[in-house]
Amino acid sequence: MTLIADYGLILLMLACLFGFFMAWGVGANDVANAMGTSVGSRALTIKQAVLVAMVFEFAGAYLAGGEVTETIKSGIVDASMISPDLMVLGMLSALLAAGTWLLIASVQGWPVSTTHSIVGAVIGFAAVGVSMDAVHWSKVGPIVASWVVSPVLSGTIAFGLFVSVQKLIINTDQPFLNAKRFVPLYMFATGFMVTLLTVTKGLKHVGLDLSGGQGLMLAIGVGLLVMLLGIALLSRIKLDVEADKGFHYASVERVFAVLMIFTACSMAFAHGSNDVANAVGPLAAIVGVIQSGGEMAGAKSGLPGWVLLIGALGIVIGLATYGYKVIATIGKQITELTPSRGFAAELATATTVVSASAIGLPVSTTQILVGAVLGVGLARGIGALNLGVIGKIFMSWLITLPVGAGLSVLFFVILRAIFL
Repeated sequence: MTLIADYGLILLMLACLFGFFMAWGVGANDVANAMGTSVGSRALTIKQAVLVAMVFEFAGAYLAGGEVTETIKSGIVDASMISPDLMVLGMLSALLAAGTWLLIASVQGWPVSTTHSIVGAVIGFAAVGVSMDAVHWSKVGPIVASWVVSPVLSGTIAFGLFVSVQKLIINTDQPFLNAKRFVPLYMFATGFMVTLLTVTKGLKHVGLDLSGGQGLMLAIGVGLLVMLLGIALLSRIKLDVEADKGFHYASVERVFAVLMIFTACSMAFAHGSNDVANAVGPLAAIVGVIQSGGEMAGAKSGLPGWVLLIGALGIVIGLATYGYKVIATIGKQITELTPSRGFAAELATATTVVSASAIGLPVSTTQILVGAVLGVGLARGIGALNLGVIGKIFMSWLITLPVGAGLSVLFFVILRAIFL
């Protein structure tokens, strides 16, 4: 108890600093997953993508980031087996370890999983620094399983979406007219799906607790609003006969480029809602223990709004300062993307991520997006995929969890030597 009494303020300041550093890494590395497809398909420039992501990542993190944060904060380790002192030092080391690995990966341009980084770091300090029994291994199972299931799910949804685009629009006699007819329906689906999953689960901690019926009506309203806005934007797009001579579907892709603005917004919102937890989950646990004067019960208290604010700001600044590096690579190297392909990948990713956020499951946005892009590529045939790049991405995924755990143990030993 003396650690909290003697160094409470210092530890709280370190926690905020390390939490911000981790959130910066999420912004610098992981937001490429949200924006890479938009940039790769040339629907948005890098500057536009950064602006869209800054607004919607922040909104997703602040409005819908509470559910997953609870899982990272108290679902992975057994708080009853860890003393308050070790919990604070352990979560500090987990933040520092994951943030350090993300900094290294971002400098190298590797799209790694921030979720793997922080989950590995939390497991590392608890299992090695405290006891193997201090880890809720029964809770770790579903998280690890989700890393396999979620990319397969998003890949399947993306495959289905792109096949529907091919059947309804691309492989028809009048692709441009059909694009204008059906794209508003895809816009409605985008607005409806993200809103429904956000209001039913995500908004409770900001004081807005809607019933199922109210949530459904709001989602329909937002979906219709998005659709009407989309129709207004689409009315300005005219058939470009000259461009269609060079590329038969040039006019159709311009219609999908409008749709991609909406899917990019929903993708950024979904990413913020799930991945802010990677930065603020451990921070929330530390704040709970320190504010309660060293009581572990404090770790189970409500999530303070300013904690989500630190995470949201960190993500936005990381994206603005360093995100362009990984954005430029992920959107162009797995498979050639056009707006119609990028739309299918983004909507599938957003659906999977927001669904996972709603049930409090920390999934890897990197894996889900890569799964979705692979699904779109497979809809065109295996030859459309760059298997060498995919192999490198898989390798970076495999080493992230053990690297996160190893760095966490190292920092835990150092912090314990300094403070205890």
